[in-house]
Amino acid sequence: MLTGFETPPAARVAAVPVDEKQWIARAQRGDTAAFRLLVEAHRARAYALALRVLRSGADAEEVAQDAFVKAWAALPTFRGDAAFSTWLHRIVWRRALDKLAEARARRRREEAVASDAPLHAPPAHESGEGEPFAERLLEALSPQQRAAVVLFYFEDRSVAQAALVMGLPENTFKTHLHRARAALREAWLRERGER
Repeated sequence: MLTGFETPPAARVAAVPVDEKQWIARAQRGDTAAFRLLVEAHRARAYALALRVLRSGADAEEVAQDAFVKAWAALPTFRGDAAFSTWLHRIVWRRALDKLAEARARRRREEAVASDAPLHAPPAHESGEGEPFAERLLEALSPQQRAAVVLFYFEDRSVAQAALVMGLPENTFKTHLHRARAALREAWLRERGER
């Protein structure tokens, strides 16, 4: 869980195992044990990215699992132009956005069926009470802005890597990051009573 907007210490950033290239090569040839090693090495960060986008542990788990299934199927096409983690996180990102779109469509259908029902109030856990301040600020961002902040600050990725994960040109990624910073700054000032 996030406790602030500090960059994670270098000790928390997982080092790429020297064997990873060998694992990838073996997995590309169909070695499931090698792929299992890749999954073990990357599942926590894949889950964390999905959780940041979806805000639901169950949905994040489902998306991370789907992403690994897609990665296994697409592994023969992996050329190594980017790091495996970047390639995988791009798959996670796309699956998370798909999941968000599915949820929105389902909500719209349900609202159309129950159009005379009163608008639902946000669940009590979304009221802000007891949530860490940083989490409340991140929650207010769009999914793209939230992902930009998470990838750049919490995952400690470069602009180029984060843009690749999100499937965006670098300048578009920078725009999302800039807007996220501005929104966070504004929310911070409002929270402190300075606006």
